[in-house]
Amino acid sequence: MSVASLHSLVTSANDPARVDTAALPLLQGLTGLIPEGGLRRGSTVAVEGTTSLALALLAGPAQAGSWCAVVGAPELGLLAAAEYGIALDRLALIPQPGQAWASVVAALVDAFDVVAIRPAGPVPPGLASRLTARLRKHGGVLVSLGPWEGADLRLTAVDERWDGLDQGHGRLRARQVRVRVGGRRGVAIAPRDEWVWLPAPGGGVAPAPARVRVLEAV
Repeated sequence: MSVASLHSLVTSANDPARVDTAALPLLQGLTGLIPEGGLRRGSTVAVEGTTSLALALLAGPAQAGSWCAVVGAPELGLLAAAEYGIALDRLALIPQPGQAWASVVAALVDAFDVVAIRPAGPVPPGLASRLTARLRKHGGVLVSLGPWEGADLRLTAVDERWDGLDQGHGRLRARQVRVRVGGRRGVAIAPRDEWVWLPAPGGGVAPAPARVRVLEAV
C-alpha cells in the first residue's frame, strides 16, 4: 500500500472516540474464553486453526468504538467481517502489504486498538520484540493468525462439529468449535478447552452448553 494511504488510515484511527480502558470488550459469547473477560491492552493473542474466531475477537472492540485492522489475509473480506458483527466503518483491510509488511504493522499498532496479522513467514525475534514494545506503549492488541512466539494468549481450534445435516441432507447452519486456551499472563495459563458456537444457530457467537455437546456426541 502507498505511504499516503497508510498515513490516511493512521490519521483516521487517531480520534477522540478511541476506547480508553484497561481491557477491550469482547462479544458476550466469547467472555468465557479469555481469562480476564476482555483483550488486555498491550498483549499478543495467537489464534490457530480458525479465522472465524479471529474475526469474532475483533467484533467486540469494533462495536465499542475501537479501530481494527487486518493485515496480510486477503481471504478475509468485508462480508465475512460483517457477519460477525464488526463495524465496517472502523475496519481497515490491508490484504497485500508487500515487502513493507513490518513497517505497515508497526504504523497500525501505533494508532489502532486491535491489529490482526498473518505473517508471510516466521517473525524474527527482534521484530517481534519491537512490535510487542510498541503494543505496550500505545495500548494496542496484536492478534496473530497463526503461531506467535511468547504470545500472552493462545486460542487453538482443536475440534469442530457442524449442525444442520440430517442423514446426508440439509444445510450447514451452525458450528461448534472446541477451543484450547493457553498462553501466559505473567504466569503460565493451564490449558483448558471451551466449546463455542461459531457461528451460532441464529448467527453470531455463543457458548455451547454442555448438554448440547453431550447430545451431539451420542
